[in-house]
Amino acid sequence: MTAPPRILCLGAMLWDVIGRSAVRVLPGADLPGRITRQPGGVALNVALALARQGLEPAMLSAVGRDPAGEALVAEAGRRGVDTRWLWRDTGLVTDSYLAIESPEGLVAAIADARALETAGTALLAPLRDGRLGDAARPWRGTLVVDGNPSAPVLTEIARDPCLADADLRIVPASPDKAARLRVLIDDPRAIFHLNRAEAEALAGRSLPDAARAAEAVLALGARRVLVTDGAGTAADAAQGAPTLTATPRPVAAIRVTGAGDSFLAAHLAAESRGATRAEALTRAMNAASDHVCGKDQP
Repeated sequence: MTAPPRILCLGAMLWDVIGRSAVRVLPGADLPGRITRQPGGVALNVALALARQGLEPAMLSAVGRDPAGEALVAEAGRRGVDTRWLWRDTGLVTDSYLAIESPEGLVAAIADARALETAGTALLAPLRDGRLGDAARPWRGTLVVDGNPSAPVLTEIARDPCLADADLRIVPASPDKAARLRVLIDDPRAIFHLNRAEAEALAGRSLPDAARAAEAVLALGARRVLVTDGAGTAADAAQGAPTLTATPRPVAAIRVTGAGDSFLAAHLAAESRGATRAEALTRAMNAASDHVCGKDQP
């Protein structure tokens, strides 16, 4: 991949360590199950899913030069993700994410994102120093932004002239991180991808379903909002257009982490190829179902 990328994914790139139990997990339980380690982080999950869709995404993230980082960069490259624009530091330990899942879904998770936090606005350097663009010649393409970078990074994305020509796809990464994305809520370039809990965090109230959740965030000034709700109906709400909904097909779930990222990637890929809003929503729901049941595993 030698041409400048047309899709950039900015945010977390780390190792996911996920323990899965076949039975319900209660506090203090010590249960049999399976523990896996795989490339992860919201931004990288989206990039990997985009590569599976036949696109050529690149990462803007922070990765250490430790053995874990070298292995992570090599694996991402093997799976079709361009890693030329990473911020790397020999003094950093590569980030990681630890999660426990049960048949009901995610039980708990801890993210250690010190490398990403340390990088700060240095993540944006390739867009400013001429490697990908600068203020006089802004980079053009789609920038997927997750909620893991610091608030100053998100503020810079909102106002930096180097990104004046970028389309934005925004994904919070968790309900706790949704609030920091308010700086982008009324940005005309942005499309928000949320789950219902994240939409509720932005709206500041409980909402009964994905359609109401998407419309509530739209009312805050967003141009377009897509909301998923686990095995429930998903919605696509846009200013001046009817709200669309789609229901996922029933599947036997073997994992939940990364389902929303697969949804976003499939939706972006579908629209980049000319799909209608309804077609893109259906394809995104199918991709999320494939992920949950393990059909899309490399």
